[in-house]
Amino acid sequence: MDDLQAIRRLKRGEIGGLEELIARYQANAVETAYLITQDGALAQDVVQDVFVRIFQRIRRFDENRSFRPYLMRSVVNAALDAVEKEAKWVHNIMDEDTGELEEMISQAASVEDQVEFAQLKRGIQKALSHLPARQRAAIVQRYFLEMSEKEMADALDSAPGTIKWLLNAARTRLRTLLGSERSAE
Repeated sequence: MDDLQAIRRLKRGEIGGLEELIARYQANAVETAYLITQDGALAQDVVQDVFVRIFQRIRRFDENRSFRPYLMRSVVNAALDAVEKEAKWVHNIMDEDTGELEEMISQAASVEDQVEFAQLKRGIQKALSHLPARQRAAIVQRYFLEMSEKEMADALDSAPGTIKWLLNAARTRLRTLLGSERSAE
């Protein structure tokens, strides 16, 4: 069953359509939310809320549009909102490993490669946690979701120049953070 069939089933009131969409996209959506929020439990909550909202509003979904970009844009926006709300209450962001990065580690050629890659991964995750939420979202959209700058501008309702600035500022800050971390070693 493709996305359109699942959406049509859902529009007819068949919950199986939603189950199909969740099965297909939940893992990627949670990982995306996690990369922005840096909190596994919060990422799960964000994605659950997004799927509930999609269920409630599915009748308004334009079947001529692709579902995945719609879902991921919703996840990114909800994750940014959650970070803003959590920032008032949470100061320590948990460092959890992501499944995709763990898979890459397991494929490393040697123990030294695994150790080096693990250190690099922790450094990148730590540096990401020091970026403002909007910059983290820009990095996640560009490099994890592999969105073009135009897709990002559309998703965030921003001018393309704003996206370029966010990406440049985030990359510059990451370089600085990663550079200072390496020099501390």
